[in-house]
Amino acid sequence: MRPRSLEEYAGQEHILAPGKLLRRAIEADRISSIILFGPPGTGKTTLAEIIASATQSRFERLSGVESNVADLRRVIATAANRLTNKGEKTILFIDEIHRWNKAQQDVLLPDVERGTVRLIGATTHNPFYYINSPLVSRSQVFQLEPLTPADLVKLQKRALTDEERGFGKMKIEVAEEALLHLATVADGDARKCLNALEIAVVTTEPDKAGVIHIDRANAEESIQKKAVVYDAGDDQHYDTISAFIKSVRGSDPDAALYWLAKMLYAGEDIRFLARRLVILASEDIGMADPQGIVIAVAAQQSVEFIGLPEAQIPLAHATVYLATAPKSNRAYAGILAAKKEVQEGVTLAVPRHLRDKSSKRAAKAFGHEGYQYSHDFEGAYVPQAYLPEGRRYYEPSDQGYEKRVRERLEYWRALFEQAQAEGKTK
Repeated sequence: MRPRSLEEYAGQEHILAPGKLLRRAIEADRISSIILFGPPGTGKTTLAEIIASATQSRFERLSGVESNVADLRRVIATAANRLTNKGEKTILFIDEIHRWNKAQQDVLLPDVERGTVRLIGATTHNPFYYINSPLVSRSQVFQLEPLTPADLVKLQKRALTDEERGFGKMKIEVAEEALLHLATVADGDARKCLNALEIAVVTTEPDKAGVIHIDRANAEESIQKKAVVYDAGDDQHYDTISAFIKSVRGSDPDAALYWLAKMLYAGEDIRFLARRLVILASEDIGMADPQGIVIAVAAQQSVEFIGLPEAQIPLAHATVYLATAPKSNRAYAGILAAKKEVQEGVTLAVPRHLRDKSSKRAAKAFGHEGYQYSHDFEGAYVPQAYLPEGRRYYEPSDQGYEKRVRERLEYWRALFEQAQAEGKTK
């Protein structure tokens, strides 16, 4: 079912829609060397073959896993002879090009520069890290995105109706929810999706009329993943993330892990989960355990760095830590209270002794003097007003580390009130 033309090719509209750069280059036969970067099953090999066909070039294929320098030199020699004697162009496709070491990649450079071959390299790894810089600089890099469920449903329907290469000559009825399940669970991988559809077709017994009926249960068996009632855009998404957050806030690590597992199983965006943990660490744990935000941000960075399936480990780590940490929302409540006064009240002027005095002329003219530098005093504290009218927005709780913060603040505030009573504060 590999697409044979750009019209059959599914997905990658960001580079192949009419008027886009790669589409224009293919149609004008102005392809230079390119590197296609994207996850498995997104159509890198297919696109390379379509380009070769559309540009009337010979297609030579090597593998970064199986091929060596001798194979490369043989292909390049043949391409040079073909170009000299027949004027025929050659597209050299190297699958998993990141598997070649620096010396192997360097062999390509002279012939890529001379135009002996037009290179199309395919890789699942970021080429700016895994492919030699000179080779990358001589190529255009195009990133392929995972296919959408709509793209994969379209590919399945084509396979079911194609009489030459697909199941078009068979009597098959597939429920829309079965197609959508396969498309969703395949996670953007066309190969995985079509393999699962084929398994469903060939393992399902036809009825008495010879019709093969495939429902969602068949689809689940074929791709070995149960459908979970969960959609990234509907109530289940919002309800489940709400249950997750409330379980962490309520200090129930078991419930929190269950809701996390459900979201991971259903294919929720791991970056979304990491973001929610970072927010939660400040909103609900706050100063009761300042390490909470450190753990959450570390999990967020780990998720970006390692991806699935291993990303579930730091997500679970952060979830359990935050669920079992002491809780306080006082810092969050404090900023909300301060914002409300800014929005609704009279804007307060900055006290003179706190104003900038980098300009000595301004300081002298406007009296910007009298600030006392805290580190010049015992305990790095001096009774001094930093806000007119003595307003308070942050009131520490007695939870965890924040209990110590409360004791410290109470001590400083007592010193300030005493100095104020004695007329010793600014």
